[in-house]
Amino acid sequence: MDLMPVARFLKLPNLMRAIIGALLSLILLVVPANLFTTSEQAATYMLPGDETFSDTAGDTWTVGYAQAVLTPADVTADTYYIAGYNTNNPAQGVLDDMYAKAVYLDDNTGRGGVVLCAVDCVGLSRADINDIRKIVIESGEIDSLKSVNISATHAHSAIDTQGLWGKNFMSDGKNEAFMQTLKEKTAEAILAAYKARTDGKLYVAAAQTDDFQSDTREPVDYDNTLTRIRFAPADGSADTYIVNFAAHAEMLGSKSTLVSADFPAYMTEEIRTQANGANTVFINGAIGGLITADDFDDVLNNPDFDCIAYTKQYGKELGQFVLSMDNETEIRPLVNVKSVPVSVRCDNTALLLARIIGVLNNDMQRSADRKSVSILTEVSYMELGTKQIGIFMIPGELYPELESGNFLPADQAANGTDADYKVLSEMSNCTYDFVWGLCNDELGYIIPDNDFLLHEWFEYFNIAYDEADRKHYEETNSVGPDTARSLLEAMDALIAGVQ
Repeated sequence: MDLMPVARFLKLPNLMRAIIGALLSLILLVVPANLFTTSEQAATYMLPGDETFSDTAGDTWTVGYAQAVLTPADVTADTYYIAGYNTNNPAQGVLDDMYAKAVYLDDNTGRGGVVLCAVDCVGLSRADINDIRKIVIESGEIDSLKSVNISATHAHSAIDTQGLWGKNFMSDGKNEAFMQTLKEKTAEAILAAYKARTDGKLYVAAAQTDDFQSDTREPVDYDNTLTRIRFAPADGSADTYIVNFAAHAEMLGSKSTLVSADFPAYMTEEIRTQANGANTVFINGAIGGLITADDFDDVLNNPDFDCIAYTKQYGKELGQFVLSMDNETEIRPLVNVKSVPVSVRCDNTALLLARIIGVLNNDMQRSADRKSVSILTEVSYMELGTKQIGIFMIPGELYPELESGNFLPADQAANGTDADYKVLSEMSNCTYDFVWGLCNDELGYIIPDNDFLLHEWFEYFNIAYDEADRKHYEETNSVGPDTARSLLEAMDALIAGVQ
């Protein structure tokens, strides 16, 4: 017997939401002020970049690369939780190492250098990013540094760096000693990249891939473009590849107990082996919604499936695709970059509770009346060359339709409305554009508001199903329905202000 009509008639779902809201309001009133921060404090180590963008190139590129192993030596002796799937999944060994990989980039125009860094982990909060930035900036070792950008590769078999995958929901899954070492070693890699800099040329290539991706939530929309940026040093030393591709790094499946960087590790190894020791930095793209492997159902649910062999093969084939691209164009020595802070209203009561009890450590600000909370984050935009490459740096897992504009129409969307956004593809007029996801923060899924659906009784705690019986799991890991608009409007204003 379906009791929902009776429950709705009695307004029980409304009552339950009101009770949860009242409890949260009470909690926000009594939570100590030192749990929160201000926008000024949160942006202390966010270098703003260029006030306006220039079209005057330098004479040559100067680039440096360095990496640091992050995997702790005592994986089996201490407790390190695997992130990305289930709680209470302590690591039982190591399949391959977690790395921090850093690139220092300077166009020699005298306007300063830029740091691009990727960490093999599921995600890093802006607070953690700023701890790394602080070490780098206060070292004083890099002259005229104008931007530091650090992302997560979103590896689902790496050690928990967010805290959500501990023994249970109420416990912090982060190992504090590991987190401190991660920050120090990532900063060391950045400083080493600066010291390793050398002159050379930069090239870009892009191509559409086949049979690497799938989308598990309608609309089926994903960017199958793989973009490759290659630095060729003039002294003949090893090339450095920066590879942008959109796919959750979750090929090892939910049963994995081995620490791993997932498929990017094996893509990197293939490139290193076949390209004379070349270095590779993997930058994930717009992966919300959920963009994953083409064979994801086998990877996730089939206990007889050899996920390790599949992950290695997936990475190897992707590496071969990277090396097969033959449409390179030289990039003029010019880098423009700008970062701005963004305040995003946090409606997710589960994430708020996780922050209050110390599981999460994202920067949050409480409103003056203590009735609401916002996450303080940032967006950045970078151009390489003269309108050759535009890079949207997004602090989370962006739904691809927020880049492409291919939204569900009103009659198919969960809320029965059309999406109304200026999307990323409308903001740049560069030859090549791509999204750099999970960059400088991890806000979870960034979902169009017309298809944002919450459970009728337990918003953010339980998973909702719409009238077409589509599962809306991703909303439970989203800051709220305003997130996409806040980020896109900030990005649009940023780009308009530097042109």
